[in-house]
Amino acid sequence: LGLAAHLSGRTASTAASVAGFGFLAGCALFSGSLYTMALTGVRALGAVTPLGGLCFLVGWAGVVVASLKLG
Repeated sequence: LGLAAHLSGRTASTAASVAGFGFLAGCALFSGSLYTMALTGVRALGAVTPLGGLCFLVGWAGVVVASLKLG
């Protein structure tokens, strides 16, 4: 998330914003679903966890694209 913030400060690229939102959503969905499953025992939330992982991948793709635009 810090790298995405740094890239957003250096360029006005949409990719940097997508990276930040991807990492934020990834943290909320991935970690949030795992914490909720651990605390409540509701296993139905396990289906949300891969969506968080996908958001992390979108975040990393945004970092790569934004970095390439700087160079």
